[in-house]
Amino acid sequence: MIKNLKSKNLLLIFTRNPELGKAKTRLAKTVGDETALEIYKLLLEKTCNVSAKVTADKAVYYSVKVRYEDIWDENSYQKHQQVGEDLGIRMLHAFKNGFDAGYQKVLIIGSDLCDLTSEIIESAFVELDTNDVVIGPAEDGGYYLLGMNSLHTAIFKNKDWGTSSVRKDTLADLKDKKVHLLQELNDVDVFEDIEHHPAFQQFLK
Repeated sequence: MIKNLKSKNLLLIFTRNPELGKAKTRLAKTVGDETALEIYKLLLEKTCNVSAKVTADKAVYYSVKVRYEDIWDENSYQKHQQVGEDLGIRMLHAFKNGFDAGYQKVLIIGSDLCDLTSEIIESAFVELDTNDVVIGPAEDGGYYLLGMNSLHTAIFKNKDWGTSSVRKDTLADLKDKKVHLLQELNDVDVFEDIEHHPAFQQFLK
């Protein structure tokens, strides 16, 4: 259970444990397991650095096992394990944890975005003053950020996670709510996502 609230805002960060052969598997088909793991470690560090600048409580949710003495400082990040059989249920559980603990605004981000900034995350919290839900649209039809000021359970259910229909179906669930869309960003899933991005050229030589 989350305790000792320092802020009314909570930033959830979903991560995969960085293990060879299990990180960025679609990308690994092109660049190999070792390079895919190095790229994912870079994305994790980027996410850590960006989130560290955000004025909110923070919780890291690990895919497999909670790690200690890693890049996520226990003094700044609550640590939890994801629970549930698919991404939607795991996110629902994390959001429910946050609201049950007393947070008024809860945001979630993944850990595979090179272009996410702390300013974008801060602006998302601000948008929840006047909107029910805030979404950061990803170029692939999903979203890189989701935030709300009360729990909307339906958006976590009956979705084909990892497909281009996720955002469209999510917005359909929210048609009677006030939703703010942030700028569109590209998350890193396949080779085409990094091919021309300057941050990844070091891995492609």
